[in-house]
Amino acid sequence: MSRGLDTKPETTNARADYYGRIDEYNMAPLWEVIHKLLAREPVTEATPYLWNYDSVRPSLMESADLISTEEAERRVLVLENPTMRGKSCITEALYAGLQLIMPGEIAATHRHSPAALRFIVEGSRAYTAIDGEKAYMEPGDLILTPSWVWHDHGHDGEVPVVWLDGLDIPMVRFMGPVFAEPHPEETHAEGNPVGANMVRYGANMLPYGARLRDEKNSPVFHYPFARSREVLSDLAKSQDLDPYHGVKMEFVNPANGGPTMPTLGTYMQLVPEGFATETYRSTAAWVYSVAEGTGRTTIGEETFEWGPRDTFVVPAWYPHSHEADDDAFLFSFSDKPVHDTLGWFREQRGNA
Repeated sequence: MSRGLDTKPETTNARADYYGRIDEYNMAPLWEVIHKLLAREPVTEATPYLWNYDSVRPSLMESADLISTEEAERRVLVLENPTMRGKSCITEALYAGLQLIMPGEIAATHRHSPAALRFIVEGSRAYTAIDGEKAYMEPGDLILTPSWVWHDHGHDGEVPVVWLDGLDIPMVRFMGPVFAEPHPEETHAEGNPVGANMVRYGANMLPYGARLRDEKNSPVFHYPFARSREVLSDLAKSQDLDPYHGVKMEFVNPANGGPTMPTLGTYMQLVPEGFATETYRSTAAWVYSVAEGTGRTTIGEETFEWGPRDTFVVPAWYPHSHEADDDAFLFSFSDKPVHDTLGWFREQRGNA
C-alpha cells in the first residue's frame, strides 16, 4: 500500500548514518522532504496581518526628519510580514511599503527589472514621472511603473504625500534577474504632457497608426480613483452583487485586455454598506489598501477591523470574507497574473 505524500518514513540508525554520509556530497534524500515539497494544499510561510495607518503614520512622518530622499533613494518603510521578518516581503512573492515624499522633494530617476505600482494613500500634488511624463497624485489613484521604465517622483504641493508601493521584488529575486540602474541626471528630460497616456490609450481608442513599444505592460500608467469609483458605483446599480466579491473589477492593459503588468494584477472592489461576502480563497496572495469605508475582513481564524488607508494582507490559500459598515472601496494587488499564465491558479468559493 502506498503511504502517500503526506507521511514521512521512519528514521532508523542505518538511515541516519546514510544521510550523514551523502551530506558530504551536498545531497539529501527526497523522501525525507517530499511531504513538504508536494503538500496536498498550498502552504505559505506568510500570515495574515493588518497595518493600521493611524498607528504607523507618526513613525512614517518621523522618517522625514531622520533621512532625506537624496540619502535614502526612496524614503520607504517596508511592510514586513510578521512571520517573514528580515526578508523585505509581505508574502513569498510580493513586496509592499509605505513611501513618503515631502513638499519640494525629488526622488531621483532610476529604473529596475522588478515591476512596481503606487496606490496613493494620503495627500495631493506629488507626482510620478514615467519617461518624463508626469502623473499627479490624488488619494485612491493607481500609478504604474512597469519593469525597466525610467521613473522619478517629485512634489509640487504643500502637504505630505504617502503611497503604498507594491512590487514583485521577491519573485524576481527568487528567479534571479534583479537589475537596477540610476539615471545620469536627477530627473528625466521632460516628456509628454501630463495626462497624455490616458488621452492616447485610456478611452478605448488608439491613435491611428500607433505602435506600442511594449504590449506586455499597459500604456496607461495613471488610473484616477474618481473614475474607478464612478464605474464601480454605476456597476453596482446595474448588476447583481457577486456573493464572494461584491463588485470587483480588474485594471487592464488596453493593448491586450490582460493585466496591467505581467506579474502584478491590480483591482478595485466595492463592498456595499451592510454587505458581507461569502468565504473565498485562491492560490494567489492579495494585498489590500482601503480607499474608503470601514468594515472587517476575516482571514482564516482572525478578524481584522479596517478603515480608510489601512493595509492588510491575505496570504495564498487563506479563506477570507469581507463585511462593510458603509460603502467600502478596497484596492488590491496580487501575483495572480503569474498563476494564470503558468496554469497554477485555483480558487475555492465557499467552504466546500
